[in-house]
Amino acid sequence: MNILILGSGGREHAFAWKLVASPQCDRLYVAPGNAGTGKLAENLPIDPNDFPAVAAQVMAKDIQLVIVGPEEPLARGVRDYFDQHSQLKKVLLVGPGKEGALLESSKDFAKQFMNKYGIPTARHRTFNLETLEEGLEYLRGQEMPIVLKADGLAAGKGVVICQTPSEAERNLHEMLAEAKFGAASSQVVVEQFLEGIEVSVFVLTDGTHYKILPEAKDYKRIGDGDTGPNTGGMGAISPVQFADHDFMQKVEQQIIIPTIEGLKNEGIHYRGFIFLGLINVKGNPMVIEYNVRMGDPETQAVLPRLKSDMVDLMTACARGKLSEVSIEIDSRSSATVVMVSGGYPESYQKGYPISGLEQETSSLIFHAGTDLRAGHVHTNGGRVLAITSLDDVMENALSNAYQTVSNISWEDANFRRDIGQDLLVNSNKSV
Repeated sequence: MNILILGSGGREHAFAWKLVASPQCDRLYVAPGNAGTGKLAENLPIDPNDFPAVAAQVMAKDIQLVIVGPEEPLARGVRDYFDQHSQLKKVLLVGPGKEGALLESSKDFAKQFMNKYGIPTARHRTFNLETLEEGLEYLRGQEMPIVLKADGLAAGKGVVICQTPSEAERNLHEMLAEAKFGAASSQVVVEQFLEGIEVSVFVLTDGTHYKILPEAKDYKRIGDGDTGPNTGGMGAISPVQFADHDFMQKVEQQIIIPTIEGLKNEGIHYRGFIFLGLINVKGNPMVIEYNVRMGDPETQAVLPRLKSDMVDLMTACARGKLSEVSIEIDSRSSATVVMVSGGYPESYQKGYPISGLEQETSSLIFHAGTDLRAGHVHTNGGRVLAITSLDDVMENALSNAYQTVSNISWEDANFRRDIGQDLLVNSNKSV
């Protein structure tokens, strides 16, 4: 089977690594890919949002399966484009249509969906420029801290946690009146702040049946101790200790099943991943957000724990036959540390040569923002690499990942030094 992955990040490199391990994968393509995917597959220099260019390659390369990595092509309707194209509608595709993608592309839509189907989430109100004054007045009567979320896609950076009413009012004004996050903040969801520990749960569904993948916890802020601005993600661990059988039973009964049934009830034919960004509030799961694809960098921690054949899972999902396959999970712990460019998530430089990639290591080195220049790997983005290690003991997985990180370098590289430390039990060890 010839397979195409759309995307260029660490998530897509992890998909490529998992897919090429299947005997069913004949030729693998990644568009546009990075230096890491280029070692496993053929990179195609096309924009995933240029649907005619994608279609031309699918037909030219006789591709039978397309896996959509990032959210933007989904929100723009890549599945709808395929379904309406006479030569593409029979191509298997993993990812929801534009309507299903609203779960991620519109925070307001997601909130209304959760309210309608009784899915537990934070108290909230939505405001736009016309109702800005009403929003400012609303903020004055709320408990602090409070969360402001850009309604649309903002590359993981459209969320602001405000500690005081004045800070909240200033940020709401900046988001709505000054387009702080561009068109993404033309509407803003003002949301109750929930105290608890976050966890990411991943579901693969064919619209009727579903499989639950290993859960993970990611680390969004740039600095140790969860300080500084939000990023796309600085690391992840899997499994998550508190996500035990009882907790996951609540997740399944209170969130996963109502979500899938709700989509069916809305007439949304959904085939793909659902990422549940959850928070554990006194033992009860509540939804912070939906994503309509796998997370990054959680994918780099989750897929190494998946023992099942990835091509089997993807084709079963796309064909509506997910009930015919099973999921097998590696019991070992997985730890992922992300290495980023200095200055990220604000401005940063690209084009630095990376050393240490050829070291002998048991860790997996997933590329994100990299490219190949004159035969050597250089930085080409904010998040550059994701280093993943597996071990029976989480502390050892973390230690091994950090050991590999210590042997990789480029000018002004940065990473968090406390990934996983908040969840380690009975350990004062620092890695």
